[in-house]
Amino acid sequence: MEEQQAALVQQQAELAQQQAELAEEKRAMQVERDQMAAAAAAAAAAAATAAATGSSSAAEKDNRGLGTHFAHAGCEVDPTTGALTPAIHLSSTFERDADLGYSKGFCYARVDNPTRQLLERTMAKLESGAEAACFASGQAAASSILQGLAGGHIIIPDDIYHGIRTVLRSTFGEWGLKYTEIDTSDLKQVAKALKDTAEYKRVVVWIETPSNPATKVTDIAAVSRMAHEYPDRLVVVDSTWVTPWITKPLDLGADMVMHSVTKYLGGHSDMTGGCVVAAEHLCAEEDGFFKKVRHNQCFVGGGLAPFDCWLCLRGIRSLGARMPLHCSNAMAVAVYLEAHSKITHVHYPGLESHPGHAVAATQMNNRYGGMLSFQVAGGRPAAIKMAAGLKVFMRATSLGGTESLVEHRASIEPPDTPTPHDLLRVSIGLEDVDDLIADLGQSLAQLE
Repeated sequence: MEEQQAALVQQQAELAQQQAELAEEKRAMQVERDQMAAAAAAAAAAAATAAATGSSSAAEKDNRGLGTHFAHAGCEVDPTTGALTPAIHLSSTFERDADLGYSKGFCYARVDNPTRQLLERTMAKLESGAEAACFASGQAAASSILQGLAGGHIIIPDDIYHGIRTVLRSTFGEWGLKYTEIDTSDLKQVAKALKDTAEYKRVVVWIETPSNPATKVTDIAAVSRMAHEYPDRLVVVDSTWVTPWITKPLDLGADMVMHSVTKYLGGHSDMTGGCVVAAEHLCAEEDGFFKKVRHNQCFVGGGLAPFDCWLCLRGIRSLGARMPLHCSNAMAVAVYLEAHSKITHVHYPGLESHPGHAVAATQMNNRYGGMLSFQVAGGRPAAIKMAAGLKVFMRATSLGGTESLVEHRASIEPPDTPTPHDLLRVSIGLEDVDDLIADLGQSLAQLE
């Protein structure tokens, strides 16, 4: 009996010890939760104070170099964990409050998502814009703008990316959207087009500079001034080829800028996406045009997926290191090709022989990008043979990745394409430039 009582006492003591340890563990966990909540509250208060008064640290960041802004893109320290790299929020739905509200700011991923919101804030900041909306592709981003123009008119470049022309013909034309094709690098043609469309309530001038694939250069500031002489005229710039590392269209007077972030911003050929960034005046007004873009993102359902948003943020952080090499490699290749007897034309705004070089030098800050095109003596057969003979360049569409790509554009575009059939477009990557030039040389040597 005494042994049983002793055993019982021992069990009770052990149980009491376990309960004490559990209580201490709960207390420690509560302290940790309180600390995390306090940190989050402090971070929120600091952010609110900085937004309201403009802190000295914010001013310091604004004065930092462009490369620093890219290197820190999306790196907002997590107030609860201290993580520097942003998390991927994959949840498709979010908890609703007992009073039927959404105090945490999210309800459903099609409407909004923390990772997409972070990318949108980042893009708006990098482009000096007020707001941004991210989409599943560059084409979806462009379409979100076109969807807001039903019954209006759009002035487009005569060598615009063929996907935009195709969707204007096949879809938006049926909605009553009219369009005019001009050479937007010719300001006289721009002036005439604006005058000829004066009867329309809403007109958009769409700029693609350098153009795809002819690399025509349009003066963004001049066209913006001309367009804004008329009421309800907007200037949209497709800045996919140059990125905000080279040109910021909104600073030059444009109203919106769009990107296929699949290209240089993503930078690794492993995601697709698009983005529209708007100036303040399109967001502040209750019926501002950007409200239509945001509405289309939500209800048409083309928002960018969280993982692709995260990949794009990762790519942006190395953009400042990648773009100088893209540019210097492209310039070296352009100079080599321009001197080659089997090349009839080289289209690259960095060359002094380019018709738009003077505008590009200022507008592109003497950084001319990684894209160029050239025409091969001997026509279409010679161009196709040259592309087939390349070994370092890869034959593929798209652009802006680390690898160099070559593409015979006319064969991928509609039959009535304005792109010459002897033209090859190249996206210059990050390889050793001597290897790229040697590869071009050995393939050109095979041509008769």
